[in-house]
Amino acid sequence: MQQAWKSYQEQNKDRFLNEMLELLRIPSISANTENAGDMQRCADAVAQRLREAGADRVEVMPTNGYPVVYGEKIIDPLKPTVLVYGHYDVQPADPLELWHSGPFEPVIKDGKVYARGSADDKGQFYMHVKAFETMVQTGTQTTNIKFLIEGEEEVGSPNLEQFVADNRDLLKCDVILISDTSMISMENPSIDVGVRGLAYIQVEVTGPNRDLHSGVYGGAVANPATILAKMIASCHDENNHITIPGFYDDVVEATPEERELMARAPFDAQEYAADLGVQELWGEKGYTTNEHTGIRPTLEVNGMWSGYTGEGAKTVLPSKAYAKISARLVPNQSSEKITQMLLEHFRKIAPASVQVNAYNLHGGEAYMTPLDSKGYQAAAKAVKETFGKEPIPVRGGGSIPICAILEKELGVKIVFMGFGLDSDNLHSPNEKFNLENYYKGIETIPYFHQYFAEA
Repeated sequence: MQQAWKSYQEQNKDRFLNEMLELLRIPSISANTENAGDMQRCADAVAQRLREAGADRVEVMPTNGYPVVYGEKIIDPLKPTVLVYGHYDVQPADPLELWHSGPFEPVIKDGKVYARGSADDKGQFYMHVKAFETMVQTGTQTTNIKFLIEGEEEVGSPNLEQFVADNRDLLKCDVILISDTSMISMENPSIDVGVRGLAYIQVEVTGPNRDLHSGVYGGAVANPATILAKMIASCHDENNHITIPGFYDDVVEATPEERELMARAPFDAQEYAADLGVQELWGEKGYTTNEHTGIRPTLEVNGMWSGYTGEGAKTVLPSKAYAKISARLVPNQSSEKITQMLLEHFRKIAPASVQVNAYNLHGGEAYMTPLDSKGYQAAAKAVKETFGKEPIPVRGGGSIPICAILEKELGVKIVFMGFGLDSDNLHSPNEKFNLENYYKGIETIPYFHQYFAEA
């Protein structure tokens, strides 16, 4: 079986790459309405690739937003069923001037594919399509396999919960497999055992009823940009601890055993800082960098704008200032509760010299995978088979809002098998995905199905 997989993948590796590059050329940006046609085109392309890979049933299914691509191949109703989740939508490519090449014109350089969506998530979910093809074409499929590839993950999956609720029977499975996370490195493989939740808001601060001349009115009227900056700055104390009352109330502290396990992951702080171009790292006092991004909640500004931002100078005191602010949450924190807490906090701390309008953008819950679950055990065995090392269980810093919904609606556990790297510039200019990681994912995934079937 293993030799058949290896031989088939080696014979078809160039095609596997070219097909992934074709998907990357489609600007499937769910946040931009002008890309609606590209979203449909990408969904249709994914469906066609599933048919070519050997799926017996493939549908592009409508939602109140962008469509879901569903595919399946059921070989035996008595065998376990694996549901593969992924998303074909991508983040906006801005700022375009920081890209070394076109975000939707994939370039291969130094063994890496540079393009928006290469690691998040087109390249990663497409590993499953090619692994599926490998099993079908070699007659070695050991589980029933279903695909759920959505088009709204990057905008919070607003329509997927209803879709899953309406299609529980269609999506019925024994485990959900997701590759939308990363690993430490090829030398030190890891498996995410959890992802953080998310609460995302926008704050609008209004001062005067129009933009003003900063010389004529400056010093007499509160500047909304200054006020907003002060409000945001007040949300952390000198120990980088979040100051919003009640923010930590529901946080479940990681056990000393879990922190010790996380500490086994290789980490070089100087190398980490150098890669990011910073001289000193930052974070909540009393926790390590890996703990800051895994087991602790955070509050970050994702965007901030006000006044004149064009070329040259314009001396204006702006009427309005805006910020997009997100909190990453840990297990037991409710995204709904934290969202309301954030909204109320920014309204409350605003001085009388301005007005504040704050509203929710989207959110989702944190998720944890039990280490003793059959799915995790199968994933760990698969990674050990192809990497030659036991994977290190780690908590990921990102969020996949649909996870808690999938478990609630389908009643099964989720397993993360990410093959990207934290340095892949997710959501940033020059996103990349190593070809070595892409092919290693295709090599490893069939072993997961084999070991899960045996379990």
